Amino acid sequence: MMFKPCFRYKGMPISMLGLPDFGLYKTQSFRNSFSELKKKGYLTISENKAIISKAGKRYIQKKFNSMKQFSPSFPKDAPKNLIVMYDIPQERKAEREWFRFHLKKFGYKIIQKSVWVGPSPLPKEFVNYIKKIYLNDAVKVLKLAKPYQPDFFKF
Repeated sequence: MMFKPCFRYKGMPISMLGLPDFGLYKTQSFRNSFSELKKKGYLTISENKAIISKAGKRYIQKKFNSMKQFSPSFPKDAPKNLIVMYDIPQERKAEREWFRFHLKKFGYKIIQKSVWVGPSPLPKEFVNYIKKIYLNDAVKVLKLAKPYQPDFFKF
């Protein structure tokens, strides 16, 4: 009962213990997936063993990095007095999407394509993590003298 699939997580049937059930998938699906991972250089397959390569380990680490979560520490009505500008290259699209997601989560608003305004300061753990994944050169932060007024030019 505990090992029989009874829940679904992201479309995958899992047991009460959270173990995935692969029985519903065709063998050819697994072969195709392993072949694709091997072609990309993420796996080396020999003697019925699959070994994760250095590139594969980097790929897995990148996926884990894209799942890292931070909580906002700002009240909803906090003054928007920090501008965040970024230029994260296309090759790092996952990190760029992750960065945007967190800006939204922190209550930041987009004012131009890669220019956001929101409360300050950014959480210390978030800033440290940006440095850890080498995004700090792609991100610039400016403190405003007065809070941002979105209706500045309304008459």
